[in-house]
Amino acid sequence: MLIFTLRRLLLAIPTLLAISLVIFLLIDLAPGSPMSEIPLTVPPEVRQKMMAALGADQPVFLRYLLWLRQFFWVEPANLLNGWFGTHLAEGEQRILSWQSRAPVFMIIGQRIPQTLIVVGTAYLVGAMIALPIGIYSAYRQYSWFDQFGTLVAMIGFSVPTFFTGTLLIIIFAVWLGWFPTKYDTMLSVTDWTSFTKQVRQMSLPVMTLGLANAAAISRYMRSSMLDNMTQDYVRTARAKGMTERTVVLKHVLRNSLIPVVTVIALGIPSIFGGAIITENLFGVNGIGAALIGAINANDLPMVQTLAFIFAVLIVVFNLIADVLYGFLDPRIRYD
Repeated sequence: MLIFTLRRLLLAIPTLLAISLVIFLLIDLAPGSPMSEIPLTVPPEVRQKMMAALGADQPVFLRYLLWLRQFFWVEPANLLNGWFGTHLAEGEQRILSWQSRAPVFMIIGQRIPQTLIVVGTAYLVGAMIALPIGIYSAYRQYSWFDQFGTLVAMIGFSVPTFFTGTLLIIIFAVWLGWFPTKYDTMLSVTDWTSFTKQVRQMSLPVMTLGLANAAAISRYMRSSMLDNMTQDYVRTARAKGMTERTVVLKHVLRNSLIPVVTVIALGIPSIFGGAIITENLFGVNGIGAALIGAINANDLPMVQTLAFIFAVLIVVFNLIADVLYGFLDPRIRYD
């Protein structure tokens, strides 16, 4: 297992370098300029100085190397701050956003907590609901519970999140008045009252995203359970006199989790990437909203950085899923 992990990590280095080059060049070749929002009355020499301050006047390969360097290197004087630190060490350079003229990593570091709180909670809640539903639906195939679970899953699959979110706002915020319509990003949890407000304002976006996540995971869980419940080792376990609980939870469930782990692991990067539609619908000031704002403002450094962060997360969690296979299925050997 260790040799396999090291080999995959070494293979990930050229893979990520190739991905970074493709992302940088594709977005850099797109139309747009950091001076697009500057009035035409600004003198050319001033515009040139502003371009130089942002590093946008340098050749493409130099800008790529500088951009790539700031992903894998943090100034020694600023190690405690890390990539997403809000304070720069003296003389430290960072990738600057064309829109806000602030370091890109600093902006991302300010947005990540909101995204992790809302989208991360929604994904966790969706997975915790979906796994038991998928297991019981497979065990009680074609029962009323299975039929109802299938109906809810089909709704979660077919209805887009912008419609679900709008419907929840109309019902629970406008008609019933239980939850606020917009997310207050300035709210700080310091006591029970502020914690209650935080839970209330998270409820609608969490329900919107949780329904979509639970629908996908529960269907994968049910399908995988049904495939394994007809295998010979299940009949053998029952013939040995094992209880039904032991057969289902110890033998069937463990093997059924293998494809589900892939779905969950590859879905985790979406937590960091944010939910673009849901965050804008509920006013969550997260990564998804930052990406939309950067696209609308032609903020190429921000778009490049976010796209590459998503790629890194997908590669990392794909490796984690492969490693977990070996723990879930003893038949899998990597060394």
